[in-house]
Amino acid sequence: MFIFRILVAAAMAVLLLVSLPASAAPRDLSSDLKRADKALAAQQYDLAYREYARLAARNPLAQFTLGLFELEGWGRARNPVAACRWFGKAAQGNIPAAQQLFGDCLAAGTGQAADGKAAELWYRKAAQAGIAYALCSAGQLYIRGQAIGKDVTRGLELCAQAAQAGSVPAMLRIADYYRDDKDVPQNLAAARYWYQQAAENNDLEAQYRLGVMLGQGEGGDANPSLALSWLEHAASEGYAPAYFPVAILYGNSALDPATGAMTPENLAKMYMWSSAAMATTKNAAEREQLERIGKMLDQLVPAEWKPVLDRRVAEHLAKFAVK
Repeated sequence: MFIFRILVAAAMAVLLLVSLPASAAPRDLSSDLKRADKALAAQQYDLAYREYARLAARNPLAQFTLGLFELEGWGRARNPVAACRWFGKAAQGNIPAAQQLFGDCLAAGTGQAADGKAAELWYRKAAQAGIAYALCSAGQLYIRGQAIGKDVTRGLELCAQAAQAGSVPAMLRIADYYRDDKDVPQNLAAARYWYQQAAENNDLEAQYRLGVMLGQGEGGDANPSLALSWLEHAASEGYAPAYFPVAILYGNSALDPATGAMTPENLAKMYMWSSAAMATTKNAAEREQLERIGKMLDQLVPAEWKPVLDRRVAEHLAKFAVK
C-alpha cells in the first residue's frame, strides 16, 4: 500500500505538466522534491514532512503531498480538515489529483460547509486535466442528492462520460449503480455491458461480476462456458471471491461421454479451486457447501494426485498473498 501511494504521488507530477496552460512554460515541480521524496520512500516521515513544508509556499505538488500526509496519517494522526486545506491550495496550483480530492472535501463539507456546486466545478477541472473518473464523483452528487439537487439521470450521464473516456473505475462504478443501487432503477443489461467493458480492461472485480451474471443469465442469456472463462481468469490472478463459483462451474461441467464421469482435467480443477475457496472464504454458506464438496472429492480424486494439486494451490495462494 505504501509503494502504491508513492507511485500515485509520482503520477501526479506527470499529470501536473499536462495540466499547465498552453501559454505557460512547463516546470518540473518534482525536481525540487527529490530529498523529500527520498525521505518519504524511506518512511522517514518527520524529515519528509519538514522538507515538503519548506517548499510548500512555492510548490503545489508539495502542498498536495502534505495533504496526503494529513489524509493518510503518515507519521501523524489523521487530520482531514488540514488535508483539505492543503488540497485546496494544490488545486489552485493545477494539481489534478488535488482538484479531485478537494472536490471530495467540498462535497463532504470537511472543514467548511458542504458545497455541491463548487465540488462539481473542481471535479470537472480534474476531469479536464485527465482524471476522467472525477466526473463519476460529480455524478454521485446528483445521484445521492448530496449538497446539490438530486438528479439521477444527470448523475448517470456524468459517470457514463467518465466511463466512455476510458476510466475503468468509472465503468465498474456505473455497472454497480445499474446492478443494485438504492437510488438508481435497476438495469441488468446495462450493468452487464459496463462490467464487460471493465473486464476487457483487465479489472478483476468486473471479470468476477460479469462471470456471475453470465452464469446466472442476468442481463442477458446465460453462458456458462464464457462465465467460467471470465471467472477463472479473475481467480487465476488471485481474486479470491471468484474461487468458489469457478469450483461450482467445474463441478457442473459436462461429463465425459466415454466414461460418464468428470474428465480428469475438470476433476483436478474442481479440487484445486474448491481447496483455494475453502482456504479463503469467510462466508458460512459457502464453507458448508465446500465441506460437502470436499467429502465428495475425497472419494473421487486419486490419492496420488493430491500432493501435486495441494502444492499448486499453496503456491497460488502464496503468490498472491491471498488470506
